[in-house]
Amino acid sequence: MHIRSLLIVFPMIALIAASPTTSTTSPSTRPGRPAARGEPLAVLPGKGLAQHDFLYAGEWDTRNPTETIFLVRGGKIVWTHEIPDKDANNVLNEFGDVHMLSNGNVLYTRKTGATEIAPDKKVVWDYDAPAGTEVHTAQPIGLDKVFICQNGTPAKAMLINKKTGNVEMEHELPVKDPTNPKGVHGQFRHIRLLKNGHYLIAALGLGKVIEFDANWREIWSVDAPSAWAAVRLTNGNTLISGNQHGYVREVNPRGEVVWEVTKDELPGYPLYTVQECSRLANGNTIICNWGGSIRKEDWPKVVQVIQVTPLKQVVWALHQWKDPDLGPSSCLQLLDEPGAAENFDHMR
Repeated sequence: MHIRSLLIVFPMIALIAASPTTSTTSPSTRPGRPAARGEPLAVLPGKGLAQHDFLYAGEWDTRNPTETIFLVRGGKIVWTHEIPDKDANNVLNEFGDVHMLSNGNVLYTRKTGATEIAPDKKVVWDYDAPAGTEVHTAQPIGLDKVFICQNGTPAKAMLINKKTGNVEMEHELPVKDPTNPKGVHGQFRHIRLLKNGHYLIAALGLGKVIEFDANWREIWSVDAPSAWAAVRLTNGNTLISGNQHGYVREVNPRGEVVWEVTKDELPGYPLYTVQECSRLANGNTIICNWGGSIRKEDWPKVVQVIQVTPLKQVVWALHQWKDPDLGPSSCLQLLDEPGAAENFDHMR
């Protein structure tokens, strides 16, 4: 395990300049991917980029040599941060979890590890995933700690003190085949430490969501095909996104589905691969509709972000593939919502 704290200005410039060009054999270009299920509507609800101030990132945008985080305020991109498609070891990078903290720093995962940068892009904390492992979760716990999930053989959840570098908690996570290195990528995306000290695990590879208590005893689970994210709501229910299955559902403590949007339920807004989801203070739900599962030439037909009311009325649809091109949607933090990313009152 290699944890280091760095104070290097503009650390990614050299990596970007030295990074190899995108391989034509990357997974998003393999043959056999389906076509889009329709064209975007001519007129979309909401105010486009001006609907909210937000932080945005998408994984696997191999159309470009770099992956980009976008900060949008007042309908304009005011800040970006790029990492190369591949790291110095020729391993694919991708954004999977992105948070702006109350101090203005941005914490993100890059599959090959996790990084926190200041607004001037100075790296203030960095974690490199060991060879054969992947990091897709980095949840800020206060300003000094981070909860990460490290896919691997074995897979682990870890609570790291960013100031000292100490791993304050480490626990192996259940996976379908703990000895199969080929299955590492599909094990987990988002997992979360809850305010009560429990752990909410979206087990992508197992197709379920599991809650463990503070002593890692399983106390609750629900079947959830290809669960990408799970969010514990203030009403005690759990909001779940279904990656390849294209759904968002809310389940109660008994595991019953009390609200759900399926892949073709919103006319004009087909869901493809649903990644991050969140519940807003007004009761609406945000859906990150990642389109990498379809043909690359059809990506611009995908509505990347959908905000839907409890009655399933779409009140905001973001389709932004040019002027500017935000690329596919994996993570969205609305900056006009109450709460701070490092506190447990921010429902992502």
